[in-house]
Amino acid sequence: MSRVRLLLGEFPVVALLGARQVGKTTLARQLAAAYSEPVAWFDLEDPADLARLEDPGLELRPLAGLVVLDEVHRLPDIFQLLRVLADRPGPPARFLVLGSASPELLRQTSESLAGRVAFHELDGFGLAEVEDLERLWLRGGFPRSYLARSEPASRRWRDGFIRTLLARDLPELGSTIPSATLRRFWAMLAHWHGQIWNGAEFARAFGVSHATVRRYLDLLTSVFVVRQLQPWFENISRRQVRSPKVYIGDSGILHALLGLTNRTDVVSHPKVGASWEGFIIQQIAHLLRASPERCFHWSTHTGAELNLLVMDGARRYGFEVKRSEAPRLTRSMRSALETLNLDRLDIVHAGMRRYRLARRVRALPAAEIVSILYGDRDPAGPTSGLVGLAPASDSS
Repeated sequence: MSRVRLLLGEFPVVALLGARQVGKTTLARQLAAAYSEPVAWFDLEDPADLARLEDPGLELRPLAGLVVLDEVHRLPDIFQLLRVLADRPGPPARFLVLGSASPELLRQTSESLAGRVAFHELDGFGLAEVEDLERLWLRGGFPRSYLARSEPASRRWRDGFIRTLLARDLPELGSTIPSATLRRFWAMLAHWHGQIWNGAEFARAFGVSHATVRRYLDLLTSVFVVRQLQPWFENISRRQVRSPKVYIGDSGILHALLGLTNRTDVVSHPKVGASWEGFIIQQIAHLLRASPERCFHWSTHTGAELNLLVMDGARRYGFEVKRSEAPRLTRSMRSALETLNLDRLDIVHAGMRRYRLARRVRALPAAEIVSILYGDRDPAGPTSGLVGLAPASDSS
């Protein structure tokens, strides 16, 4: 909440984006309850509130304080008016707009509110908010899934989320792709989780063009249920992979798509390593508040690779994820360290010990990454620096 409050102090419009049911409205209500000025709330899924905004200028111009527009994608033409209201001296009101990041929403905000809007993506629960790492991995970060009374109840919620997103939410966001087709595609992506995107393979499976399956991928990415980790490449002698890696955005949704309900199901499945990798990568990016534009994977056609590369100005930080208790430094890791000139390489593992593997290389237990990456700082605070990652002595 403190991050959103900070942005509202700096920008006249803040867009709080994220998947459906991830907690955007709850966070906005908490912020509104603590706001020191008047608050006006419009839920655009409520026909009464939608009717109030039939002439939005008449309703919004007189307002001061904080104005919340929930499910703003239902009224895309409002962004032109928000630009005018944001440019008023003062301005007398700040606008918090909540949306599920439809392509239209992103296009409208980027074109109409350039320089006036800040984006904040909400990921659901992460290790900065909850302490049970294994439960978070198995059930995912959606609050109702994580907090469910039992594993079967959590799984039922996730199954319902998948059905509702495909049958109702995506059509309301303008998708004309049949829900059954997207369900098959999403399930195939779950089995592809953590691998390099191969449009030709998906196109053959669906009997359509590369462009069509890419459209499916981008649609699910735009609503935060799929993540694309873009490749990093530069002018070196080796041939580098230039396609993104694809991940299901939430580990709990991944497990539901794979038909897995409990821990035994997950740890005995062939995708357990890829599931753990995607989960830890998401947690690191969430903790560091590293935007997608700063996060990459790196791979060469000869087999060298790096799970996650985070750019922080001129500094480069690498992360490898291993579901083992005592990972070792491999030839691939050494290659990434030297070729990319990393300031530090951290190997995040499932064990309990923290130890040094080589100069600029350390093994970190996943259970400690919050304290290691943040030190004594509040992970919800305004800082965005990569705390704990700067080059340090080899005693770390």
